[in-house]
Amino acid sequence: MELTATYIALLIGTGFLAGIINTLAGGGSNLTLPALMVMGMPADIANATNRVAVFMQGVVGVKGFHKAGKVKRSDIIPVLAPTLLGGLIGGIMASYSPEAYLKPLLLIAMISMTFIMLIKPSVVIVPEGTQPYSVSEKPSAWYALFLAGVYGGFVQAGVGFVLIAALAGTLRYDLVTTNALKMVCTLSFTLLALIVFIWNDQVWWQQGLILAIGTMIGSMVAVRFAINANPAHLKWFLFVMTLAGSAAAIFS
Repeated sequence: MELTATYIALLIGTGFLAGIINTLAGGGSNLTLPALMVMGMPADIANATNRVAVFMQGVVGVKGFHKAGKVKRSDIIPVLAPTLLGGLIGGIMASYSPEAYLKPLLLIAMISMTFIMLIKPSVVIVPEGTQPYSVSEKPSAWYALFLAGVYGGFVQAGVGFVLIAALAGTLRYDLVTTNALKMVCTLSFTLLALIVFIWNDQVWWQQGLILAIGTMIGSMVAVRFAINANPAHLKWFLFVMTLAGSAAAIFS
């Protein structure tokens, strides 16, 4: 398919917004997946191609959080182990499963997160000064992270919310640390899923790399905001993005 100036601008613009949204909350793929599909991509190809942009966005985001000292190295391996296992399984499932399974999963994740934010926001919005748990102290966190990995490997859209629920909800990290570890997890299992998609020749590289330009710039801007923003602003951003993500999942 011919890449016109309009399509290139659409991909970079939506990628920029998605990079900000994914870094600070989740659900940015609700913008990028339709942008790819409006160009004529089947849902499974768009799902695979989108991972190129998500991976590159993750590289920028993790680098930014690490430079600011927000990535706790001692927590990375315990958090990554179940997430990577789930991501590999999810990527294999996505590569071989019917396209019809993608939207119902997205709807369930988005609506569930919305209800949590509306009914009991303290589950994911941790009070300042709360001492986080380690994965070994909270076995339930292992299963939560595994399921987040499966979901993220299967369909990228909305995985940020699932990871926030797992990291803040079970391990009680503050939002900045949660977002930093969320980016590490996303980067890692996206790489595994991307390898599966590449193996099955489901990635359209030209569109994916153009989209990645926007997501990388957006992630760079978002990391700076997250590090310097008032925690209350981050909470409101997460709440608004949860509602917007749910609406996008329902009406897309």
